[in-house]
Amino acid sequence: MKAANDIVYQAIISEKGSILKDKANRYLFKVHPRANKIEIGKAIESAFNVKVLDVKTMNMKGKAKKLGRFEGQRSSWKKAVVKLKEGDSIEIFENV
Repeated sequence: MKAANDIVYQAIISEKGSILKDKANRYLFKVHPRANKIEIGKAIESAFNVKVLDVKTMNMKGKAKKLGRFEGQRSSWKKAVVKLKEGDSIEIFENV
């Protein structure tokens, strides 16, 4: 198994993420594009010392961008929505 920081890149802090955290105890993370749900769940459990109940993933396509007359595209990435056991929380989200 890879190290947790090789699978989970960063936490996503957004308005939608805050609503999910408050109502359903779900947290958003940007993860490695080739990581599967089992690897993501184990990485979150080991990194934050919590119990993961469910992992949902989605591939986010990079947006097309223009800069003057030049066109390009942002990189595609993978998002994971992780549901934790009732009573568990991740502290980096609590201070926001």
